[in-house]
Amino acid sequence: MRNAPYLVPWVREREDVHRFENILFVCDEHSAYELALERVIWLAALNQARVTMVSTIDSGGSNDVSRLFSMIPGLGNSEIGETVIAVHRMKLEDRAQALRNHGIAVETKLLIGTPFIEIIRQVLRHGHDIVIKGAHRAAGRRFLPGADMHLLRKCPCPIWVLNAASEPQAKRILVAVDPDPTDPNRDSLNRMIMELATSLARNDGAKLDVMNVWRLQEEATLRHGLANIPEEDIDRLVAKAQHDSKSRLQDLVAGFSDYDDIMRVLHIKGVAGDVIPEHVTAESIDTIVMGTLTRTGVAGLFIGDTAETILNHVSCSVLTAKAPGFVTPIGAGPAGGLH
Repeated sequence: MRNAPYLVPWVREREDVHRFENILFVCDEHSAYELALERVIWLAALNQARVTMVSTIDSGGSNDVSRLFSMIPGLGNSEIGETVIAVHRMKLEDRAQALRNHGIAVETKLLIGTPFIEIIRQVLRHGHDIVIKGAHRAAGRRFLPGADMHLLRKCPCPIWVLNAASEPQAKRILVAVDPDPTDPNRDSLNRMIMELATSLARNDGAKLDVMNVWRLQEEATLRHGLANIPEEDIDRLVAKAQHDSKSRLQDLVAGFSDYDDIMRVLHIKGVAGDVIPEHVTAESIDTIVMGTLTRTGVAGLFIGDTAETILNHVSCSVLTAKAPGFVTPIGAGPAGGLH
C-alpha cells in the first residue's frame, strides 16, 4: 500500500525560513556537522524551534555491526553493542551542548538501521519540517554520495546539505525556478523556493541569482531539413516560447520586489542540466536552492533527470524542497531510535 501523502506542515501564509519549527539535525561522524551547526543555531533561534539531533549506526550491508562485534575476542556481542551505543550517545550529547548553550531546546536520538531510511522514518513519525546535515567528509567522493541522494529523492520535507568548503554564511545564492501558473503544484513549489532563497539571501547579506532556463522543445529537430518547416515559422515559435517563459518569470519575481537590491533575474536559453552547473561554477555560487517534483504516479522520483543531473554536477551547498502532496516511498515503520 502506498503511504499517505506527507502533508508539509510549513506551507502556510508565507513559506519562508520563519516556518521551520521542528528541525532534524543529522550529526554523524561522516558529515561536516560543525558547519551545519551554525545554520541550525541560526534557524532554531529565528523560529524558536525545537531541534532533534540524531546520529546513525549503519547496521546493514558490509557495515553490519554484528559482524564487527564477532571479530573482537573476549567480549560478547551484547557488551560491545552497549559500548558502541554508549559512545555514540556521549558524542551526540557533547555536540548538543553547543545548541543548548544558545538556549535552544534539543533532544538527542541514536538511529540504528540504514541511515537514510531511518532519517526519513524519523521525519514521518515526528513531523520534522526540515532536515539539515553537513556534506560527506570523505575525500575523493562526489559531493552528494548515494546516501545523500537517497535523502534528496525520498525525504518529504526540505533537505539542506551544507558543503564543508563553504562559509558559515552564503555569499552567492542561486535559486532555479520554472514557473507555470497552469500547474498548481509547480506554481506553489516555485513560490516556496523563492521564499526560502530570498529569506536566506537577506539574512546572510548574500547576492541572489534567480534563474529560469527555457528552450523550445525539439527546436533542433524542427530546423532539420527533413522537417521541411520554414525557418520563419520556427523563429516565431521560438520567440513565442521565449516571450511566454519570460512573462511567467516576471510574474513570479514581481511578488519579491522587496529584494530587488540583492536579486538578479536571469532568463537563459538552453538545457537546465547544462546551464545551471556551468553558472554555479562560473559565478562561484555557494548555495543552490531548487524544487523537485514527482512523476505522476511514481513516488519518490525527480521529474525527468534534470534535478538529479544538476545535483550530480555541483559541489556547493544544496537546499531542496518538494511540492505539497509529495508521497515518499519509505514507510514510517515501527517506532524506533534510542534516546
